[in-house]
Amino acid sequence: MSKDYYNLLGVDKSASADEVKRAFRKKAHQFHPDKKDGDEVKFKEINEAYQILGNEKKRKQYDQFGDSAFSGQGFGGTGMNWEDFARAASSQSGFGQDGFSINMDDLGDIFGGLGDIFGMGRQRRRSRGADIQTELAIDFKEAVFGVEKNISLHKTVTCSKCQGNKAEPGTPIETCETCKGQGVIMQVQRTILGNFQSRSTCPDCQGEGKTAKTKCSNCRGTGLQKDTVNINVKIPAGIDNGQTIRLQGQGEAPPLANSGAGGDLYIRIRVHPDNNFERAGDDILSQTEISFSQAALGDKIPVLTVDGEIKLKIPAGAQSGTVFKLRNNGATRLQGRGRGDQLVRVIVKTPSKLSRAEKKLFEELGRS
Repeated sequence: MSKDYYNLLGVDKSASADEVKRAFRKKAHQFHPDKKDGDEVKFKEINEAYQILGNEKKRKQYDQFGDSAFSGQGFGGTGMNWEDFARAASSQSGFGQDGFSINMDDLGDIFGGLGDIFGMGRQRRRSRGADIQTELAIDFKEAVFGVEKNISLHKTVTCSKCQGNKAEPGTPIETCETCKGQGVIMQVQRTILGNFQSRSTCPDCQGEGKTAKTKCSNCRGTGLQKDTVNINVKIPAGIDNGQTIRLQGQGEAPPLANSGAGGDLYIRIRVHPDNNFERAGDDILSQTEISFSQAALGDKIPVLTVDGEIKLKIPAGAQSGTVFKLRNNGATRLQGRGRGDQLVRVIVKTPSKLSRAEKKLFEELGRS
């Protein structure tokens, strides 16, 4: 007798792949044999239906030929045997187009995790500490030429008393009684396919296989503590306001002491504004004033740079707003060689008060 897989899952023939998947999950929860009102026969039927309708190629074959397209293939007409199922569970990824197509995540919450059912629970991964961020303020010239700073951070570090082994100094570290030193515990779980052995990280030793007989009084057996740490930071020459420095491993200690690398420390640089200079990339901008006579006749004037005071030659007839370039007097190039330039904008200062002689002189100049 032909089986109506659509009816078993309670969906229409036009149902999308997502609708089929949702229907299967709902039915699987409803009829799971471990539930009080579960039905093992029904569970097998809906599982078989999803193995066909959840696979695009098999679904097309079923729509065209019915379940006869899969007769004689074993394991509920899905073309899969027990070895196939075991391999699918161990790979945690299912099969390709012609094999078992159920995503392991679809059944994970039903069976309690297929990886664990088949005794293939993952070993405890090496953890990594959390990243942290702070801000550091520096002066304008410190950003141009670079500087070393010492900063203080309050963060999670390895316990200074037990050095992360969680035991009170002088007391023994013993094999974990719960897992017998294996770091994992084994359990037997009942499924429709029989009883399977599962494994999970030991909750008492967190996968280490050993425990402290007497916990460290400083960290209470965690191997970690909060402490203020001083860190010397080298600020590279040419860094600009808002840029960030990353110090690898200088963040929080890993959540399980001595189980992995520390997180990273990100330092956001804030450059104090300067009264005399501004940054424009690698260039430095400044402004200076000259008198009418200096603009008209030319002169050599003192100009302040980040390197100190230098003389700038003003040619005769200079106009207000003219920009002069001082090569290599800018900021150090952060990821290159050399320095930028300093761009000096000259403003011709208009006198607010003139003497009689000065007025007469300007009047004569105006008539000429």
